[in-house]
Amino acid sequence: MNTKITTYSLKHHKSLFTDANNDREYFYIQAKDHPYISEPYRAESFAIEFLRKGSIVMQTKLKKTVIHAPAIVTLGPSVIRSFTKDSDEILIDIIFFKPQFFLHNQANVFFLSQYEFFENSEMHVFNLEKKNNMKFKQIFSLLRESIEHNSDNQPSILRAYLYILIYELDVIKQTTTSDSAQNPLFEKFKEILSKDFLSQRSVQYYADALNVSRKYLSEVIKNNSGKTTSDWIDDVVILEAKVLLQNKDLTINQISDILSFPNQSGFGRFFKKCEGFSPLEYRRRNS
Repeated sequence: MNTKITTYSLKHHKSLFTDANNDREYFYIQAKDHPYISEPYRAESFAIEFLRKGSIVMQTKLKKTVIHAPAIVTLGPSVIRSFTKDSDEILIDIIFFKPQFFLHNQANVFFLSQYEFFENSEMHVFNLEKKNNMKFKQIFSLLRESIEHNSDNQPSILRAYLYILIYELDVIKQTTTSDSAQNPLFEKFKEILSKDFLSQRSVQYYADALNVSRKYLSEVIKNNSGKTTSDWIDDVVILEAKVLLQNKDLTINQISDILSFPNQSGFGRFFKKCEGFSPLEYRRRNS
């Protein structure tokens, strides 16, 4: 079901960092602090972040990561994310851009979607070795310089640097072998879960989809994550519920329908069992 969910607009992202106001479809900032947002949210823009100094905690979907500088973080609009503080002193460069800005004059409208690191929770963070750290310092310095020296060609120059960033990150991804690769069955389970959780919440459904027994699936997931299959299903539903509850245009009954609960009271019982308080209380706490 496609339902419009309130997201952080580019304008809102700008307001978190600066009072400056413009109607551009991109925004660049170098900040010594981060607007830590502990409640999950989505955004309308892509973001490429360069953590030069310090560390932050990021959660994307159900994966929590402590990110230490130097590192690059890539986030697509649909990614549910939240941030919490880890170190007192940080330095971070961020370029936000709307997809329509980047795709201007680009014949392939699916260009950005072919790079998994924007959407896949296992790929958002690139820890930089010395050589790559110097390279990205140079690219981001050029980005900042083009922003500071406004010109008619600025949008085209920024797109060129964004292409360079994306291609360089793709090179790192292709040349980095993951020593911590998860069990392929677990990875496939997470992939199917992210697509089907709105309508399918039985463990048996996912076991059938993966052509394994319920018992075997449960053992693999428990061994790889320390959580049960049911915990994974419940956690992803709760995460989506929290994002939806922040959209004041949706009633709790509508959210219950979106999440495929039989009725509002069933949704309320589920939410309270998992979180310890009702959906309405959650909404009030975050209003």
